[in-house]
Amino acid sequence: MVDAPAAPRQRPVPVSPVSADEVANVRVPTLEAFVLPPRVYHDQDVLDYEQDAWFAGGWVAIGREEDALVPGQYFLAPVAGESMIIVRGNDGELRAFYNVCRHRGARMLEEASGTLPRIQCPYHAWVYDLEGTLKQPRHTELLVDFDPVEWGLIPARVDAWQGIVFIDLSGEAPPLETFLGDIVSEFARFDLGGLRRVRRIDYDVKANWKALVENFQECYHCPGVHPQLNRITPYNSGQYLPSDGASMNSFMDVLPQFETLSMTGEADGREPMPGMTEDDHKRIYYSVVWPNMLYSLHPDYLMLHFITPLEPGRTHVRCEWYFEPREIEKPDFNPTEAIEFWDLTNRQDWWVCELQQQGTKSRAFTQGRYSAMESSVHGFDLMVADRYAADGVVTEQRRVSKQDSTRGVVERAQRVTQGRAAD
Repeated sequence: MVDAPAAPRQRPVPVSPVSADEVANVRVPTLEAFVLPPRVYHDQDVLDYEQDAWFAGGWVAIGREEDALVPGQYFLAPVAGESMIIVRGNDGELRAFYNVCRHRGARMLEEASGTLPRIQCPYHAWVYDLEGTLKQPRHTELLVDFDPVEWGLIPARVDAWQGIVFIDLSGEAPPLETFLGDIVSEFARFDLGGLRRVRRIDYDVKANWKALVENFQECYHCPGVHPQLNRITPYNSGQYLPSDGASMNSFMDVLPQFETLSMTGEADGREPMPGMTEDDHKRIYYSVVWPNMLYSLHPDYLMLHFITPLEPGRTHVRCEWYFEPREIEKPDFNPTEAIEFWDLTNRQDWWVCELQQQGTKSRAFTQGRYSAMESSVHGFDLMVADRYAADGVVTEQRRVSKQDSTRGVVERAQRVTQGRAAD
């Protein structure tokens, strides 16, 4: 009997190339901690480990349900070096398959998205239905022990939260909402799945993917790097929110004279989203969802970044903007000011991340220290360090509010200045 492989060939997860000792000085309270070792931003073996152990080892955000709403509608997603097909079946179910023909391994779909009645390999025309079942190929009727039912496309686990699609190549991650943690309850009052994308911009950033996530986690750099952002949401405003699970959640305050983050600070007539409270009207919510999604909820729109590592020093970032359909339908709908604002801010961020990538490669650089305003960066780095160490220990992060953190920095600086003046 010739058995058809029932599951994808899994590469064994390698032993972590970063030892627990190497990140021990990261796994301490923020005010004592050092930043991640510089080599984790540059070594190929580290990235290989991250791809196999993290990106192929659990839930990863890959896109939006709106790109596969009706039967036959699909999009492709790169995950841990794989090309994955996300398609809506004739039964209405969303499915994910490896983009690999079971005959001789050809990649089948090349267009990033589209609609099709079936999935057909361009090489020898093996045909699969939208549920992944193989139709009897030509000239296979006489094969010994060949049952087309056993040679369907290899599936992967897929699920969605608030219209955002996640994939789990391992098949072993906890249920999606359990994995996501507090972000589910924090934003349950919104119907984000009902929003629709109006723009997408892709960026090729010459920096390690972790540097981009770290950058998103702090506004210590905002006064110098983002003057347009800092005038609307001051860098020392806001606070952290409950953040159990894979998400790290916070918000920043919008100053009273502004409405949202845009080039003008105005919403151009857009109403706040349904579900918004009075407090929400003056907040920008930010979340990082491990390992690769950056979530930014404004009073009038949602922005998502999907991060895909390409090389140790190169990352693809897909940034998308979503608005309420009722606003999009208005004749005077104009999202340009919001999109231009974030395109500018993104490019400012990529610039400093690329500078960091260049500098951390220098033999002169050794592990730096966090400022007192970077406990959120440290929180992400603890997720990284704990996974490198792979010793079963989850380091507790003791974090103060953003206001208290800023206040502490100012008060200490004043005491030092006063002390020097007294001397």
